[in-house]
Amino acid sequence: MKTMLGAIVGDIVGSRFEFDNYRDRDFELFARGCFATDDSVMTLAVAKALIETERSVDTSINDYRLDDNYHRLLGELTIRYMREIGRKYPDCGYGGMFARWMFSDNPKPYNSFGNGAAMRISPAGFIARTEAEAVSLSETITSVTHNHREGIKGAEATVIAIFLARQGFSKGEIRDRISKSYYPLDFTIDGIRSSYRFNEICQETVPQAIECFLESDSFEDAIRTSISLGGDSDTIGAITGAIAHAYYGVPAYIGAKALTFLDEELRAIYDEWEVFFGRDGDREYRNGQPR
Repeated sequence: MKTMLGAIVGDIVGSRFEFDNYRDRDFELFARGCFATDDSVMTLAVAKALIETERSVDTSINDYRLDDNYHRLLGELTIRYMREIGRKYPDCGYGGMFARWMFSDNPKPYNSFGNGAAMRISPAGFIARTEAEAVSLSETITSVTHNHREGIKGAEATVIAIFLARQGFSKGEIRDRISKSYYPLDFTIDGIRSSYRFNEICQETVPQAIECFLESDSFEDAIRTSISLGGDSDTIGAITGAIAHAYYGVPAYIGAKALTFLDEELRAIYDEWEVFFGRDGDREYRNGQPR
């Protein structure tokens, strides 16, 4: 299923640890203090923008997702829904610059390379049919706020990792691609855990989140590893969770519990996405085998 559930799980699990890091794997996934932060809210806003864009264009045209008119509309709707939905949740943890953008009367990109670019982008990775689509969707969605090259790169690396995982590429192949095209993954999570500190930029969170996935042996293990790193736990969890979802899927009991943290409006967007993008029958693969 082309869903953003893994990002939502990672966000909610990580929410209670963002400013109270826990550098081990032995914790309760969902506990008092967990909530859906700006990571989930903005991921769902991006999902809504993609749904409404697809409803408004001629999807019978070849490569329609690469068309300039598609991307013009997607950019406009991304701005609309991130602001419209985001304003309803003013206390869910937005960064200062993003909050000013969201409540501005004339929102403009502000040259950011914050990790918000990567934490909200997973819906694009789950619907992209080609790498070209993945890259173009990511850039259009990201650049409405994070138009710095490092912000665009962080989102793109996340989308490409999701896309490759969906297509059945091995972890070794994903590692090689990210290392060659985006970030040197020349570290281990155990090797950096003791010195890693809270950081909100793409360059210091996206490669770490990808490495959390690469070192995992299951979806749950990926989430636990991402939390054990410390730092910006909800966002690292969201990025790791999205990639891990594309590779492993999400265990039903974990996904069902995470969805209970969404209120009626956010759950409605999630359900709308499931219906809308679950209809097209595109085959997805895991490790070379059709799902």
